[in-house]
Amino acid sequence: MPEYEQVDLAPSGRRLPAGSHEDAWLTPDGWRLRRLTVPPLPGTPARGRLLFLPGRGDIFEKHLEFFEELQQRGWHVTSFDWRGQGGSGRLGLDTTTGHIEDFSVWLDDLSAFWQDWFRPGEGPHVLVGHSMGGHLALRAVAERKVNPDAVILSAPMLGFFAPGLPVWLQHLYARTMAALGDSRRPAWKGGEKPGSTTALRMHLLTHDERRHDDEMWWRDRRPDLGTGAASWRWMERAVASRRALFAPGVLEGVHVPVLLISTSSDRLVSHGAVVEAARRLPDATLIALGKEARHEVLREVDAVRAPLIAAIHGFLDERAPKSVNAKS
Repeated sequence: MPEYEQVDLAPSGRRLPAGSHEDAWLTPDGWRLRRLTVPPLPGTPARGRLLFLPGRGDIFEKHLEFFEELQQRGWHVTSFDWRGQGGSGRLGLDTTTGHIEDFSVWLDDLSAFWQDWFRPGEGPHVLVGHSMGGHLALRAVAERKVNPDAVILSAPMLGFFAPGLPVWLQHLYARTMAALGDSRRPAWKGGEKPGSTTALRMHLLTHDERRHDDEMWWRDRRPDLGTGAASWRWMERAVASRRALFAPGVLEGVHVPVLLISTSSDRLVSHGAVVEAARRLPDATLIALGKEARHEVLREVDAVRAPLIAAIHGFLDERAPKSVNAKS
């Protein structure tokens, strides 16, 4: 793993939580995934284990503030960069394009990671996913690849924001574009978000300039972690995975409690798809936001974010209490 400077100064979004450890975890086929482990604060009663799955193009540094809040409540938090992005190598034609041959590769990585990470008697075990991480978390639960006691999905990528373009047509278009050349080529020019100049990027992600700048601070200091546009193969496989997840009976078979947080102002993922999923999941709680929130709901301004964090802790206290799988 590359050696990085250790950051110990405030604010919380620009330093690793106390006692954190960065290393590499090897998948069964030998791929190195960059991993972050955040243990509970010393003297804090153990609350359980929580695995956080970041979104497409994300790095776990974006979520350090959230990790520290969980740590202070006794949670043992782990996160990793997906194969092919962040600090977990690349699969595309260059050093930036985010590519995957099939989402099943990531599901297999997650399943193997979960089996190694799971600790009987140290529960509850909670799975949290943001954006693409939320999509993969829900698919992994639906396909019985992981067995969490509760799931939290932050603006999950259960569909793309594409008003007036039905899913079947999205899939046809992406499949056609992937077939017209090397499917590993980028699907758009520029950053990790479509049309993402610095100004437009923030307007897609959050109203909070400081939290947005925290991410840019990390990217400046760890430039090798940056991921750019998705490949056309990624686009086609993303829509195919969405169709598999929404097939009849799939969501209805998920019986763990799921908290979904979404905003109708999201211009990256489909809020309507999240609402539909919440309706079909047997044990779902939906927090539906509006114009006050953009895609990164957990990195919003304090007035929006604070009630969400409180709701998350309330959900965990009610639906994933310490008694589940707890040591005697």
